[in-house]
Amino acid sequence: MKTLIFATNNKHKIHEVRQLLEGVVEIKSLDEMGLAGDIPETSDTLQGNALQKAQWIWDRTHTDCFADDTGLEVEALDGRPGVYSARYAGEHCSFDDNVDKMLREMEGKTNRNACFRTVVCLMEGGAPRYFEGRVDGQILTERYGKEGFGYDPIFMPDRFAVSFAEMPLEVKNRISHRGKAVAKLVEYLKDINK
Repeated sequence: MKTLIFATNNKHKIHEVRQLLEGVVEIKSLDEMGLAGDIPETSDTLQGNALQKAQWIWDRTHTDCFADDTGLEVEALDGRPGVYSARYAGEHCSFDDNVDKMLREMEGKTNRNACFRTVVCLMEGGAPRYFEGRVDGQILTERYGKEGFGYDPIFMPDRFAVSFAEMPLEVKNRISHRGKAVAKLVEYLKDINK
C-alpha cells in the first residue's frame, strides 16, 4: 500500500484522516517519520499555507505527502479568523483560548453565520494538487460537546441541531470541511491506484 506523509503532529487530525483513508493509503505523521522543526505557515491564504507545509516535507524527504490548512470564516467578523484560526488568540495559544476569544467577539451579534474551509495540498513527485472542502453553519453562544477539537464545540453545521463536538466522528467526517476535502483526495487516490 502506498504511504503518504501527513504534514501534522496534531493527533486529532491524524486520527480523523486515518479513518478516512483506511484501506486506500498508509498515513505517516511527522513524528513517525522523524521529522522535527517548525513548518512555515506564513501565507495569507489557506492554499498557500497548505502548499508551504507540503513543500517543506517534500524538500526534506522526496516522499509523496500532503498538508492541509483550515480556516473558520465568520460573517460578522468580516471573515476572521480565517487563515489565522489556529493562532487567533495569539502565538502558542490553546484551542480553549481561541474559543474564548471567539465567544467574546461574538457577544451580542445576531448574525452567527460562519463556514469552515479546508484546503488539502497533495505533493506527488514534487507537483502540487489541491482539494477543497467547505461546510456552512452557525457560531453557538456557548460550548456544547466534548468530542473533536478546535472550534468544534461552538460550531453547529447547517441542517444539524448539534455542534461538531457532539457528533460521532464518523458523522462529522462525512459532512465536515476536512472530511469533504479528504474525500476528494481519496477519490483521486483510488482513481490513480486502479
